Amino acid sequence: MKKNDIAIIVLIVSVSLLISYFVLSAVIGQPGAQKQAVEVVEPISAELPEPSKKIFNDQAIDPTVVIEIGNPANQQPFDQ
Repeated sequence: MKKNDIAIIVLIVSVSLLISYFVLSAVIGQPGAQKQAVEVVEPISAELPEPSKKIFNDQAIDPTVVIEIGNPANQQPFDQ
């Protein structure tokens, strides 16, 4: 390679580095220039609210109790 070829390659590389730096600076931006808003979270307390009296009361139906309807001795659904 001649000296002129090496000089042109160095010039092209330096110009492309400058162009890429300015393009990436415009696309990405400066790190300190962007501000982000953060939500404030309420602290968790150990206190529990009182449960609703409509759901948790003494007269409510207990879903864990087995309810039998009809004669449980007949296990066949249809006569064969």
